[in-house]
Amino acid sequence: MNFFLQITNDTLTQAAGAIAENVEPNHEISTLEFLLQGGVFLIPIGLLLFYTIYVIFERWFYISKATQNDPQLIQDVKSHLLDGNIQLAVASTQRDTTANSKVLKEGILTAGVGRPIGEIESNMEKMANIQIGEMEKGLGALGLIAGIAPTFGFVGTISGVIKIFYSISISEDISIGNISGGLYEKMISSAAGLIVGIIAYSAYHLFNGRIDKYALQTQKLVLEFINIIQRPNGNKTK
Repeated sequence: MNFFLQITNDTLTQAAGAIAENVEPNHEISTLEFLLQGGVFLIPIGLLLFYTIYVIFERWFYISKATQNDPQLIQDVKSHLLDGNIQLAVASTQRDTTANSKVLKEGILTAGVGRPIGEIESNMEKMANIQIGEMEKGLGALGLIAGIAPTFGFVGTISGVIKIFYSISISEDISIGNISGGLYEKMISSAAGLIVGIIAYSAYHLFNGRIDKYALQTQKLVLEFINIIQRPNGNKTK
């Protein structure tokens, strides 16, 4: 009996070893190799990603520099205007290149030639709109990429699925391995497109939020400047 059990155990051990030898080890691939499984539609998605990153960094530095707020600037301008020194007031606005400096400079120059309050305010608002337009450059592209990148991904996936079912119709091989392997490869493009779209969408709204905040600050700045150049009797500072 013991001899029979020993033979049985040896047989099972040998069978298990044979099965283990026939089982293929898991094939690990790098991240780059994994992404390349997504197909040709990853090329435009990758290009959109690089352009998105470029626009994000370029706009971030530009908007951050343009919207810097120097509380001392308006105080210096106020001091020079109350002293009647237009040139020093203009010089104060030229010490940096922020959007607020350009808006104040436009107001000072308009006030310096004796234009009415309404025209001064209008010119300052026009200059503020110009600065906002400069900040918004490139943001339209981010909004477009937010919609295009996921579309490229979905088209890549659909194209891959069509190829899978075409191959099945030709080979008549409908094994789960073939179908699932092909699907996971083709859905990589969808995932990549969605990621790029989310990045572009988030950056688009983040920058627009900062620009809206600047627009509100500019309205306060224009109002403060108008209050500075008006005397209690309604006359302007000469």
